[in-house]
Amino acid sequence: MAEMKADADWKILLADWDGPYGGVPPFDKVEVSMFQPALEAAIETAQEGIDETVSQTAEPTFENTILPLEEGAGEIMRVSTVYGIWASNLSGPEVQAVQREVAPKLAAFQDSLYQNADLFARIDAIYNGEDFDALTPEQQRLVWDYYTDFTRAGAGLDDADKSRVAEINQELASLYTTFSNNLLHDEEAYVTWLTEEELSGLPQSVISAAKSAAGSRDNEGGDYAILNTRSSMDPFLTYSDNRALREEVWRTYYNRGDNGDAYDNNQVIADIMKLRAERSALLGYDNYAAWSIEKAVAKTPDAAMDLMMKVWPAAKAKVDSEVAAMQEIADAEGADITIAPWDYRYYAEKVRQAEYDFDSEEVKQYLQLENLREGMFWMAGELYGFEFQPVDNVPVFHEDVRVWEVLRDGEHVGLWYFDPYARSGKRSGAWMNAYRTQDNINGYTTPIVSNNSNFVEGAEGEPILISWDDASTLFHEFGHALHGLNSNVTYPSLSGTAVPRDYVEFPSQVHENWLPTPEVLQRYALHVETGEPIPQELVDKIERAANARQGFDTTEYLASALVDMKLHTMTDFTGFDADTFEHETLDSLGMPEELPMRHRMPQFAHVFSGEGYAAGYYAYLWADTFSADAWEAFEEAGGPYDEETAAKFQKWILSVGNTIDPSEAYKEFRGHAPDTNALMRDRGFGVPGEASGATDMDVGAGAETPGE
Repeated sequence: MAEMKADADWKILLADWDGPYGGVPPFDKVEVSMFQPALEAAIETAQEGIDETVSQTAEPTFENTILPLEEGAGEIMRVSTVYGIWASNLSGPEVQAVQREVAPKLAAFQDSLYQNADLFARIDAIYNGEDFDALTPEQQRLVWDYYTDFTRAGAGLDDADKSRVAEINQELASLYTTFSNNLLHDEEAYVTWLTEEELSGLPQSVISAAKSAAGSRDNEGGDYAILNTRSSMDPFLTYSDNRALREEVWRTYYNRGDNGDAYDNNQVIADIMKLRAERSALLGYDNYAAWSIEKAVAKTPDAAMDLMMKVWPAAKAKVDSEVAAMQEIADAEGADITIAPWDYRYYAEKVRQAEYDFDSEEVKQYLQLENLREGMFWMAGELYGFEFQPVDNVPVFHEDVRVWEVLRDGEHVGLWYFDPYARSGKRSGAWMNAYRTQDNINGYTTPIVSNNSNFVEGAEGEPILISWDDASTLFHEFGHALHGLNSNVTYPSLSGTAVPRDYVEFPSQVHENWLPTPEVLQRYALHVETGEPIPQELVDKIERAANARQGFDTTEYLASALVDMKLHTMTDFTGFDADTFEHETLDSLGMPEELPMRHRMPQFAHVFSGEGYAAGYYAYLWADTFSADAWEAFEEAGGPYDEETAAKFQKWILSVGNTIDPSEAYKEFRGHAPDTNALMRDRGFGVPGEASGATDMDVGAGAETPGE
């Protein structure tokens, strides 16, 4: 191992995790000053391991080349995991300063790995060697994965092009950090303060959240605050009677990263796109999207666009009908307005109440956060045999975080961490993290996963009530956690959620369907005051109103996905302006003027804070095609808790990770490729010519996997 630098407290971040459950992250010992020296030391150690591998005189084999790569990543994965948690949940000036320093260094290390000609030669010899067929199918998949990643990263380029790719990657790493920090600034710096007189229309739960939010800001601007996050903005726009304030909150939220100041992201985007286009050309791809989607299930940008454009006209038509119904109500009230984006949620709620007798606030009284968490546990027990037991013998990174041990038949399966509340320094939204992935290289290593949300914490002892949409998101993110907890593979690179981006959202999205099942609702959707279960009459209203705002939900999402894809199929970014491109692209698509894209470009963190969803935001729709079809499998089998179907889902979807091609895994579960019409049916859209038969997605070939 590399010689340690002075002041070695940070060594704790490199060490094997100790404590119960096979070891746990040492959150109680972490200080921000540890991150940079620990990351630098971990990079040195990893590089030494690579040098040792390539200096061998023995012929390349799986055991002396691939296996050391899998086993040698422990230190850098451990410190990167803890560092990433601080960057996402406890960010501040100190953390951001570390990010600026280490992001280029981490990018440089990755380049040194993937551009190592000697290492690639060894991998190539295994992949194309005579002994390849003697490997197990999982080993073949892993070798293919390494070989493909190395070629996609430029392992076959000449030295000059490799050098330029490395420079680009380091520049991009810095730009991604800048974009993220600019966005976090605008989410924290802008608050809409309200007086008592400006609360008209807001239900008590929203008022309580606004009061709690003001308290979290030391009431510096008043007694009530609407934070610049979706979880604060959305309910305000749904209920506030004050149209001028609705517009103010709407503009504040949708102008994040686009305020023409030092934190404006438009030039950052232009710089990112120029570099991405240059790198794609150097790597031999037509455009960035072609590179990005190559390993995905969709395979090509055209395939992704085809699915999106199948849904787009139906989604826009639904918006037209939704807006017409809203305008009718506004006219009847004598509002003398034309529906604008800041009116959509407000009047959509009025339409739901008028046409479906559905009151979101009435439903909310039955949706207590802690009860729903218990409902998720119950679902996981029914489907996968999991039990969740709270533990208090492990350190956490913040007092809000709680931990449960996950068991099956009394045996330890893993740990689940829950971090539900918004705080300063925490990025917005909801997500799942894998602190430790499952593997079985040197004995069985159990997974550690987390779910993170941004609910506004209420007063002490006061139950937190959440919306139906937030409840669905809770089950969605828990689906990601279940994907990680159910993993049963050998190698960490193929474990759990390490599947293509347009497939990873499938297991999470399908789990949203268990929320509205009677078995969950009758046990866990209990009235906050009476404790009575949600009445069937109200459940029926939820079901009838399920697609009442589907035009808005699908169109705002698809607009972002289409802009993302069209952007990343471009190659010339001379004089590029993000705002202009966004406006012109939406115009060309016929975007309804009554709503925005879900993530405007200056705040599109999925795409510009890294590369996870760049040219990949379509993945949610692609994955939802799988989830809609998979849900129909449960329905056809007799119900959501059919044991045989759940067992097949666990075996072929949740446990296999990326050890086999996802399309083939899905066929093993379902018996055929997913039916795209299932998606249309699920969203309440028309299915032209459905009587003539189903339309399967053309995903049968999947990724090019050795041995097929």
